[in-house]
Amino acid sequence: MTERKGKNMASKTKEARLEQRRSWDKQLEQRVSLLKEKGLDADKISRDVTVRKLRAKVRETGQRLRSIEGKELKKEEMARVKAVKLATPKIKKSDKKKAAEEQTAESKRQQKKKKKKEEQNKESE
Repeated sequence: MTERKGKNMASKTKEARLEQRRSWDKQLEQRVSLLKEKGLDADKISRDVTVRKLRAKVRETGQRLRSIEGKELKKEEMARVKAVKLATPKIKKSDKKKAAEEQTAESKRQQKKKKKKEEQNKESE
C-alpha cells in the first residue's frame, strides 16, 4: 500500500464539505417543496423520514466544517507562534547560566547565614 504524505482525503477538505452541504440543502429543499405540493402541513413535513435524514446530514456536515475551521485556526496559530519563536534570538547555554546566576537572589536564610558569619569574623578579629 502506498502512502501519500501531505494529501488528505477529499471528504476532509473544506471545499468538499461545502459542496456536500450545498447538495444536502438542495435535496432538502426539493423534498420539502415536493411534500408541500402534495398538500402536507409543516408538522407532517418535519416528521417525514427523508426530511429528517437530510436535516441530519446537513447538521453533520456543519459539524465537520466547524471542526475543519478549528483545525485551520490552530494551524495558523501554530505557524504564528513558530514565526515568533524563530524571530527571537537564541540564548547560548553559557549565557543562560549567567542569566540564571544574575536572576537568583540569595534567600533570606542564606542572607542571615552570611550576615552571621560576617559578624563572627568581626568578633574574632
